[in-house]
This record gives sequence, C-alpha cells and structure tokens, in this order.
Amino acid sequence: MPDARIAALTALTCAVTLGTAYSLYYNTYLDTSDPHITNLPHHLASTDYFASKSNPLNVYFIKYAWAWTTLAFLFHFLTSPPNAKTMERVAKFAAETGVWMVFTSWFFGPAVFDRLLAASGGECVVNLPSGYILSVPNEYCYTKSTISPATHPGLFAASLLVPDAHEWNGGKARLRRGHDVSGHVFLLVMATLFLADQVRTSWRRVDGVRGVGGRSGKGSTGGGKWSKAHTWAVGVNIGLIGLWLFASWTTSVYFHSPMEKLTGFLLGLAGFSVTLLPIFQPEIASVPYHTPAAVPKVQLVSEKPVAAN
Repeated sequence: MPDARIAALTALTCAVTLGTAYSLYYNTYLDTSDPHITNLPHHLASTDYFASKSNPLNVYFIKYAWAWTTLAFLFHFLTSPPNAKTMERVAKFAAETGVWMVFTSWFFGPAVFDRLLAASGGECVVNLPSGYILSVPNEYCYTKSTISPATHPGLFAASLLVPDAHEWNGGKARLRRGHDVSGHVFLLVMATLFLADQVRTSWRRVDGVRGVGGRSGKGSTGGGKWSKAHTWAVGVNIGLIGLWLFASWTTSVYFHSPMEKLTGFLLGLAGFSVTLLPIFQPEIASVPYHTPAAVPKVQLVSEKPVAAN
C-alpha cells in the first residue's frame, strides 16, 4: 500500500499550488497584510461562499483545526490495538502540539509568526471607525490588547482621533504591513500530514507480516482485526484529512498573497518533519520482514563400493 504521508503531501501540494494559481489568474485572494482592507469583508464575499470569513468551514473548523486534529488523534489512538498504543505516537503528538504553540502562541514571548511579521516590516495598528489607521507600540499586538480611549487615553492625544465612546468600544491591535505567513496553510499542512502518519499505523507491517496470518488491507493492524470503534476512528481521521485538504484549497484561493501561502506551506512541512527525527521512530520499524529460515546444507557422502572377496 502507498505511504499515506506521501499521498497526503502530494494532495496538499496540488491543493495549495492549484488554489494559488487560481487566485492569481482570477484575482480572488485578499491581501491580509494591508490594514486598509483586511478588516473589511472579502471583495468576493457576496458571490463566493467560501470567500466569506464567517462561513462555517472557517468559523467552526479551520479556527479550531488543532482541537479537531487532537480529537481525531485521541479517537484513533485509544481504539488502536494494545501493541499500537506506543509512546512514540504520543511523543509525536506532543511535539506537534509544541510546534503549533511555538509558531502561533508563545516563543519566549511573542510567537514565531508575530516575530517574523514584525521583523519583515510589520506595524502594530488599530483600525478606527473613521477609517484612520492608528499606529501603536508592538507590545499591544503581542499581548492582543483591545485599544480604546477609556483604556489607553494616551494613544488618543489628538482629539480628532478620539471616536465616539457610545459607538465604539475599542479595537484589537493587529500586526499589519509585513510578511503575514499564512497560519491556516501552516496548520492545515502540519495537521494533514500528522493524521496521515497516524492512520498509517493501522496498516503498518509488524513482526515480519502484515496483520495476522499475513492478511493485508482492512482489518490488519499488526495485532488482529480492527474493532468497530477503530474502524470508525480510521474513517473519521480520513474524513478529517479530506476536510483539511479542501480547507487548504479554499484558503489558497481566497486569502493571503502567494508568497505568504508558500512560506506557510514550507513551515507546515518543516513542523511535521520534526516527527521524522530518529528519536520519534519506533524500534519496531527496523524489524526486517520475515524470511524463511535458511535450510542447512546437507553434504551427501557417497558410499564406497565394498571390495569383493
């Protein structure tokens, strides 16, 4: 059976490449680093369902992609046969969770993505109701602070910038204008490859045979037939992989510049590659396939003819 990881990587490459090419040809993508338009509805939101940021795929799935990936992993892991519940699989999940947190949440202060955006010329801004772009120190973006005249009066020294307090409760400070790596592409690539790697364990060859009695295909986990729960778990994981592939396509078509999608793809691939380090490889993978025991050579000794008396 083909390696599920290679199949997933091929599908991801096609989804992101073709989606990006489509966005360039038909001018469908939104430049999320432009502070003047990033807070506005997508210019195709009224005609293209998935161009709207409020579509269910984005609101309920992509925004919580790692939570869904975690649930799928746990379902698959907990229903696996005993000999497939290895510490290597748990360690891979912990490593990928750490990579996700480092890039999106915290890395000895600001997350890696925030640091990259600031280093590439990013500026922390707040969009005011008047349309004015208010620049504030980067620390407000790192802490994801809500800025308003009531909470930060010193930032609104010019009276012309002070919005009506009855109409505006403040706005989130966001980093804009730099290289805004596509966090969605990054996470979807890493999650898809991780799940494909986990599903792969359900067909892994163990102890020299594939499944029990040399059987292959459905029902072979190296430890007996799949339970009904594990069959459902495999189906759920494959279904979620399909959903993440589709989400990679829609993101590539409607959001981020081509370079931001490319860096998101490469960083997602690098994030998954952490699990390919030798420390995460199970010893059982090095067990050679079964070969028949060597038959000892038998030397035939011819009998000497008995001399006639």
